[in-house]
Amino acid sequence: MNFSPALLTDFYKINHRHQYPVGTSAVYSTWTARDSEIAGIDHVVVFGVQAFIQRYLLDYFHVNFFSQPREEMVAQYVRIIRNTVGEQSPDTGHLEALWELGFLPLEVRALPEGTLTPLRVPSVTFVNTKSEFFWLTNFIETLFSAETWLPSTSATIAFQYRKLFQDFAFETGADLDAVPFQGHDFSFRGMGSVEAAAASGAGHLLSFLGTDTIPAILYLEEYYAADVETNIVGTSIPATEHSVMSAYGNEGSDDEFQTYERLISELYPAGFVSIVSDTWDLWRVVGDYLPRLRERILARDGRVVIRPDSGDPVAIITGRTTRTGASGDDGLVAMLWEMFGGTVTDKGYRLLDPHIGVIYGDQISLETATRILQRLKEKGFASTNVVFGIGSHTYQRTNRDTFGHAFKSTSVTIGGAERPIFKDPVTDSRHVKRSLRGRVAVVREGGVLRAIDGLTSDETVPGDELRVVFRDGELFNFENLEEVRARLLSNLKVG
Repeated sequence: MNFSPALLTDFYKINHRHQYPVGTSAVYSTWTARDSEIAGIDHVVVFGVQAFIQRYLLDYFHVNFFSQPREEMVAQYVRIIRNTVGEQSPDTGHLEALWELGFLPLEVRALPEGTLTPLRVPSVTFVNTKSEFFWLTNFIETLFSAETWLPSTSATIAFQYRKLFQDFAFETGADLDAVPFQGHDFSFRGMGSVEAAAASGAGHLLSFLGTDTIPAILYLEEYYAADVETNIVGTSIPATEHSVMSAYGNEGSDDEFQTYERLISELYPAGFVSIVSDTWDLWRVVGDYLPRLRERILARDGRVVIRPDSGDPVAIITGRTTRTGASGDDGLVAMLWEMFGGTVTDKGYRLLDPHIGVIYGDQISLETATRILQRLKEKGFASTNVVFGIGSHTYQRTNRDTFGHAFKSTSVTIGGAERPIFKDPVTDSRHVKRSLRGRVAVVREGGVLRAIDGLTSDETVPGDELRVVFRDGELFNFENLEEVRARLLSNLKVG
């Protein structure tokens, strides 16, 4: 995009600067996750603020506003406003004053990225630093909200998967080092844009190392000092798709078998390779081709990963509750165990031979993954026998209200007097939308974060974890990916 950032907002914000009381000189607002639509999640991961600051408050405003000729900046704004809301002579004085200033007069404070924040505890605050730009605080709301709810939401849900996988790995005696690779991001093609895929995928990579979303790695390199040459940012393996498998044909009795044979013996004689295996008949692959290729698979230095892609994932991976004698009743993991064997963990659960594995990436949600892991455990299998492709049933089924993210003003200064403001709709029976009042601090008591409100600009609170990350055109307290990951993953409990 190369639109003026003066237009990257909602229409209704265009005239708010006239609507505030005369004499307004400061507006202070908070960004808070107020509620959860997902059972069991009551903390939200702070993530994406640093990227937003670099991409928009610094780079985008510099290129598309401050570096533009004043006349061009004004003309683009006037053209849109005049022809949409009926203002024949739109006021541009506030924009011209900002352009002359040459930077955004805002102070942004935030909790460190990777912090697990309780619901209703603000994670970011905004306030203007120059009185004439009081309108800027909430003008930036639309852009900030649109760019940050998604990476935070995806990071939060990914962490829930990470906890789930880690708990089952501990319970079944599986190798905990396999867990970071057990959730693989399959979401790119279903996202609303490349930018959305990058931001969401970066949130996934705070908890996992497996991804097929290449832009997520570039996002982390651009905004969090990640470097694929020196650290593991995200990884993947060679994998087929249905077009590859069907291109070989299925007319002769051995057409598909020869496809597997070529993949395993010629193209990938070593290392990992994932083969989508239900283009036609998954159970034929498992019951016919794999037994014929068993010795070659076991002789490889690497792993052949079987990927089903259609049907009921619980039934396919773990089998049906009642045996009927039909193919697949034992489930894919049990069938591979019968064929390839493996080891038994110190807690008595079976783990497939490392030369063979399973990945499933269709219809996976937190609920489905839980059912699969519970069924595997009930059948005596370790949880890490399956890797999950996490995509549309997870990262595309969210929105800003998944965790009730909201940007709300809690303090204004009018005529030199600072006053707390708030909202508390009488029709909101659960009081989810009740805001804090005044300026806020966030402190940790007994290891738990809580908000202190009712403050003024003159008051400070010892131990306040909200720290300046942007002020008057400068970025502060930059953190790299490893620091953010470490902070988030320190919340994992084993056992």
